Amino acid sequence: MGDGHVPAEAGHEDVPAAEWEKHRPAVFGAAYRLLGSVADAEDVTQDVWLRARAADLSRVDDLRAWLVTVAARRSYDILKSARHRRETYVGPWLPEPLLTGPDASEPVLVDESVSTAMLLIMEELSPPERVAFVLHDVFGLEFARIAEVLDVTVPGARQLASRARRRVAGAKESEPRAPKAERDRVLATFRAAYEAGDLEGLVRLLHPDAVYVTDGGGKVHAARKLIHGGQRVAEVMVRVGRQWHADRIDLVEVGGELALVLHRDGRVYSVDTLQVTDGLITAYRRVINPDKLAHV
Repeated sequence: MGDGHVPAEAGHEDVPAAEWEKHRPAVFGAAYRLLGSVADAEDVTQDVWLRARAADLSRVDDLRAWLVTVAARRSYDILKSARHRRETYVGPWLPEPLLTGPDASEPVLVDESVSTAMLLIMEELSPPERVAFVLHDVFGLEFARIAEVLDVTVPGARQLASRARRRVAGAKESEPRAPKAERDRVLATFRAAYEAGDLEGLVRLLHPDAVYVTDGGGKVHAARKLIHGGQRVAEVMVRVGRQWHADRIDLVEVGGELALVLHRDGRVYSVDTLQVTDGLITAYRRVINPDKLAHV
């Protein structure tokens, strides 16, 4: 099987546009899951397209796997350098919101692995663990390909995926994900209480140990530390809601689940995702970094 390093030959055919469009969501989806950034994932997708057009793919018998592998190799390079950027990021870091509803401009393979909660769990993995987990557990690639991307042995790739799987399972077990119907119900109730400035209503919806996370990236005013406690979180949200009154609050699918999109002065002010356990909000995550909202 071709590995993508075969030089282009004169007269070889480009990847048919229909074939590329069929596999493009998988390429973008792999890059987004690895990087948590729509902008970076779009850049990787463009790189893969250019690479595919320049390569001789006549010996490639699984184009999807080849394209996803190339995307993973490029994303892995970015992921390793991104560690430093994360360490110097101003305030809490949250994944860049990805619209996944029927009107989304960027199609993607939607499942739990693109949710904000899951991307934050994967953020705690080492870059090799994250690559091994995404490629094997999400995209079903064989360990021989993963080993090539990570420059490790096949047993080493298998061990990385296994270790990542245990860590992901442990994190999910510590805070189980509520069923979709329950999350949607809580979100709709929360939206009504938030729009009404109903402090008591918000407190009833928030877990006593709830956490409020805001990602402003140093570009706009935002809390640079986590805010803990249901009562405290509700008070802060009511105060912020009065100070930065939203013109409109929409329910939009982000990362495969409903989220709140707040509009102010004709633009998107924030994208908010909730984590719900046993009918209560355990984490409220708000992205207000304008660089992460440009595509929303």
